[in-house]
Amino acid sequence: MRYALIILGVLLGALIVVVIIGWRLPVAHVATSAVQLNASPESVFALISTPEKYATWRTDVKKVDVTTEHGRTRFREEGSNGLILFEITETVPPRRFVTAIADESLPFGGRWVYEINPTATGSELRITKEGEVYNPIFRFVSRFVMGHTATIDSYLAAAQKRLK
Repeated sequence: MRYALIILGVLLGALIVVVIIGWRLPVAHVATSAVQLNASPESVFALISTPEKYATWRTDVKKVDVTTEHGRTRFREEGSNGLILFEITETVPPRRFVTAIADESLPFGGRWVYEINPTATGSELRITKEGEVYNPIFRFVSRFVMGHTATIDSYLAAAQKRLK
């Protein structure tokens, strides 16, 4: 019984430390990552700006439903990150595509800025995530366990694989 109480105390202490560190971290963060692609900017833009096809090349997405209401295009991704509603906020073919999380009930939010620049061999796709994590425990996990670029890097790897 004594060891069980010691273990419980250590776990509770660790949780308290995680919460305190999470509270001290800023809610907002910016993370950027990029990849070189052997594809034209037009091909890259066509790939990333067609959410209804995401499930055909992104392994973390099972299904996408696209809707247009009041002139705004939204899409709901169903996948390994759960259900997330996004809104397309900016489209500048073939150079820039911006989406924002449109579901305010999630413990996180923000926007993703996709920038495509031509290179000698194709294109560079750069993604900047302007994220917010509201829950201090999730903030700790996002910063120290997963890393702020984890979802960006997964997306870029899938795009690179698709455009080979």
